[in-house]
Amino acid sequence: MYPQDIRASLGVKMLRSIFEQFVQESPVSVMARGLMERVFAPERMDKLFETHAKVQHQQELLFSSQVDLMSLVVCGIQKSVHAAYKARPTNLIVSTTALYKKLCGVELSVSQALVRETASDLRVLIEIMGGEQPNPLPGYRHKIVDGTCLAATDHRLDAIRLFAAKALPGKAIVVLDPLSKLVIDIILCQDGHANERSLFDNVLSGVQPNDVWTGDRNFCTAKFLWTIAQQKAFFVIRQHGSLGWTELSTLRALGQTDTGNLFEQCIEIC
Repeated sequence: MYPQDIRASLGVKMLRSIFEQFVQESPVSVMARGLMERVFAPERMDKLFETHAKVQHQQELLFSSQVDLMSLVVCGIQKSVHAAYKARPTNLIVSTTALYKKLCGVELSVSQALVRETASDLRVLIEIMGGEQPNPLPGYRHKIVDGTCLAATDHRLDAIRLFAAKALPGKAIVVLDPLSKLVIDIILCQDGHANERSLFDNVLSGVQPNDVWTGDRNFCTAKFLWTIAQQKAFFVIRQHGSLGWTELSTLRALGQTDTGNLFEQCIEIC
């Protein structure tokens, strides 16, 4: 046996002993890491990019490398993308300027596909492991929808922070599966001036029969409610004052809940 073979054999044995220690003392950590590495495998990330990207292309910097760097920041391992870049200098052959330009140019379709495809796999794993929350509505799929502004990305120079004419952040509508606690879909918009309701058609394209959609009053529009009903789905959405409706019956008391009294009333939406 050659010296390099001996060193390799010793290295394998050493890693095996360390790995076995983690398996014995923290098996959940080992399993979670294995699942994450499979779901976010570099080959899969690069394939996802090739499928959904329309303008960008991969050369020296692969999309999987970008996901790897961003994961370090999202998980709190590194404070910034630049810090993550400096921690991985041997794996990247591009400059920080090229890296930031690449990250800024990631297309919305790629980001949306990343959320949808990884959430689909993770939800199946959670179901198999019995990690879902009890379903309060057996036979129905509960989905919570909410909009948000990407305000954390709005960094401005000190000299112009006092001016009203400032850059607006983008917008996003997120769909949460409350049973698995996973974000299963996201609709993104780069235009900070866009009305959130202009994105509703993209949300409605994901409505399926027996869904139960929950949202705040901004989603209480006639089109949003009617489209859900036409898809043989249901909604629990807070009433908006601008929604026109006509009473068909008087309020009927149904009892009390932990947060107040419960009433029922038949109405017709105009």
